[in-house]
Amino acid sequence: MSTPPPAGTITLAEKTVSRLGFGTMRLTGPGTWGDPADRGQAARVLRQAVHTHGITHIDTADAYGPHTVEHLIRDALYPYPEELLIATKVGMARPAPNMWAPHGHPVYLRSCVEASLRRLGMERLDLCYLHRIDPKVPLADQLGTLKALQDEGKIGHIGLSKVTPGDMHRAGKEVTIAAVQNVLNMADRHDPALELCRNLSIPYVPYRPLAAGTLATAHGVFAPLNWLLQLGELVAPIPSTSQPEHLDEIVSAVRVGGW
Repeated sequence: MSTPPPAGTITLAEKTVSRLGFGTMRLTGPGTWGDPADRGQAARVLRQAVHTHGITHIDTADAYGPHTVEHLIRDALYPYPEELLIATKVGMARPAPNMWAPHGHPVYLRSCVEASLRRLGMERLDLCYLHRIDPKVPLADQLGTLKALQDEGKIGHIGLSKVTPGDMHRAGKEVTIAAVQNVLNMADRHDPALELCRNLSIPYVPYRPLAAGTLATAHGVFAPLNWLLQLGELVAPIPSTSQPEHLDEIVSAVRVGGW
């Protein structure tokens, strides 16, 4: 891609990708359920992120829809540019709109990975997060399943989502942690996992960087993203939007800010 990546680059899952990523949670219907109101526009936003703005880190999950966004990504972006990293997450069941339930049974996790590979049209998930640690299943069993899939070549790197430093220490005994994805923004400023990521040189991917739009309404787009980007070169936010003009605003604010 000839467009310079917004906010520079970061090494994530052994790929050099744009430090500003794109989160895809909003590319569904209400309650993160079903198709978006305008499926064509959702596909255009994905192409705009990658082909217009040079974003090479797309974050998704099998739970978005569920399954909706992984299908959208393939429809919009396949065949994928070599430099594009599509990170997905597994281990969350969706019984109904706005309902989320961690599900870490090994059979379920394996089925999730196999299904994500088919939906995305991939032979390997370059970065696969455990969406949530399921307290009902031993962590060693959950991560052991992902590690087995990694050994089989179906997962490249394993990440963790919504975890504490204690979770990270326990997980680090089972797998190499490639990235951590937690909530962090100007309204929710403290996450002790960030300091541990810095100490261990693990990329930190803050989701909800604009607090579902409330920070952008109150402060504009630049201030919240600038605050995150100033936290260190390992911090790689993934703002999400379903509106082309809002994506333009996000990328423009980052570029004007000198990132």
